Amino acid sequence: MASTSSSDRNKPYPESWEEVADLRVFRTDARDWDRLATWRQDMRKRGWKLLKVTSDEVELVAVFGRTKPDLNLTKS
Repeated sequence: MASTSSSDRNKPYPESWEEVADLRVFRTDARDWDRLATWRQDMRKRGWKLLKVTSDEVELVAVFGRTKPDLNLTKS
């Protein structure tokens, strides 16, 4: 089994994603993930996209992102 550093655990996505999107990391087990279908649908209605899902034997990690609307305005 591959070891993961604490930074990999805290940021299970490429660092470059932070430049273009607001990100949320959600951790749960697979059984609870299935139960949260309505919650995931609500996230999509609010503009969040499911960008990545990974899992190991114990935990499921989902990364949701929403594009930063003012990205071009802040880089002057």
